[in-house]
Amino acid sequence: MHAFEAEHGIVLPEPYRTFVAEICDGSDSGPPGYGLVPLAELPGDWGDDRPRRVLAQPFPLTKMWMWEEDPRPQEEVDPVLEQVYDHGSIVLGTDGCAMYWHLIISGPHRGHVWQISGEGAVPFGAEFGFTTGNPGFAGWVRHWAAGKPWFDAA
Repeated sequence: MHAFEAEHGIVLPEPYRTFVAEICDGSDSGPPGYGLVPLAELPGDWGDDRPRRVLAQPFPLTKMWMWEEDPRPQEEVDPVLEQVYDHGSIVLGTDGCAMYWHLIISGPHRGHVWQISGEGAVPFGAEFGFTTGNPGFAGWVRHWAAGKPWFDAA
């Protein structure tokens, strides 16, 4: 873990940092649906032709963004979209169908978990209005362990 942090110029947020160091680094049983990937890895369906991830660069979002509904031209959306996928987060795993869970490690939403899919990006946590779960890694894991749907807010 220390080598990973030094290599990327970051410090992982708690409680994820302690979880990886003291409990386990990855899990086949989840969360999410296809398991929690080890710290230095990416899900198998991530793709080999993607740009290098820059973890120390801030994650660019602070609220939900559905880029499929963004009225701006694609040439304006694409640079921000690349940052959403590749800056300021580690990928926790996937629920399949290009739905990835990211732990934000730099920027204003440090410590929060986001779902990033082909349609948009949504923060996890009751304060954002999409779920009853508590924000952050611990809230995300507790929500999954309780067997609740990810987005269970009415």
